[in-house]
Amino acid sequence: MPTGLLSRLLSLLLLLLLWQTVTSMAGSGEVPSPAGVFAFVVEEARSGDLARNLTATLRRVLISFSLAMVIGGAIGLALGRSPRCDRIVDSWLMILLNTPALVIIILCYVWLGLSETAAIAAVTLNKIPNVAVIMREGARSLDPQIEEMRKAFRFDRLTWIRHVLLPQVEPYAIAAARSGLALVWKIVLVVELLGRPDGVGYALSYYFQLFNVAALLGYSLVFTAVVLVIDSVVLQPLEVYARRWRPVPSAA
Repeated sequence: MPTGLLSRLLSLLLLLLLWQTVTSMAGSGEVPSPAGVFAFVVEEARSGDLARNLTATLRRVLISFSLAMVIGGAIGLALGRSPRCDRIVDSWLMILLNTPALVIIILCYVWLGLSETAAIAAVTLNKIPNVAVIMREGARSLDPQIEEMRKAFRFDRLTWIRHVLLPQVEPYAIAAARSGLALVWKIVLVVELLGRPDGVGYALSYYFQLFNVAALLGYSLVFTAVVLVIDSVVLQPLEVYARRWRPVPSAA
């Protein structure tokens, strides 16, 4: 077994032992045992509610994440390539970036109603400025020598985008995606808690009213595990691919 995997398994086992110890010391239902949380997850999965709520939340995460990456990426590249546009739009980005996510969610629900469109719009608007700022830095950091080569060889627009622009901004896009996924799913839970009839956020709100701590921990752990799997299986390999042409620092 690889050393890294073995270390992670031992770390998780230590966490479970610590959790069980705290449960035994607390001696009340406010800190459920790992076995109690696992039993709730199994029961929720058998009823079908776990899959239904997970699917609803993942659908919202996927749609809003994709929209934010496309719109925010285009804005960031435009600002990074055009100082004039950057001077005009920078203040707007900073205002949106520093506006509390909860305010944007409430305004979307007020203006668009308690609808799926409002939920997606709220999450997307919260993520767009973050993506735009990261991609703007990527566009600003283009290698000037490669730009000179592009002019010398008179690349057309499509060739420049494919062979010059995209390889250099790919690491920034992956960084925006990884940070974005961690941010988007948390905002989606708030959106669902405030105004949707399904999803993990709705389930957390429902079980909070019942003071069911095992349910709160069960849903949180399951969804966190799903997001970690997406990050490990999809985003981390993409990051390695995006950095394939960069030199690897030698060990000191």
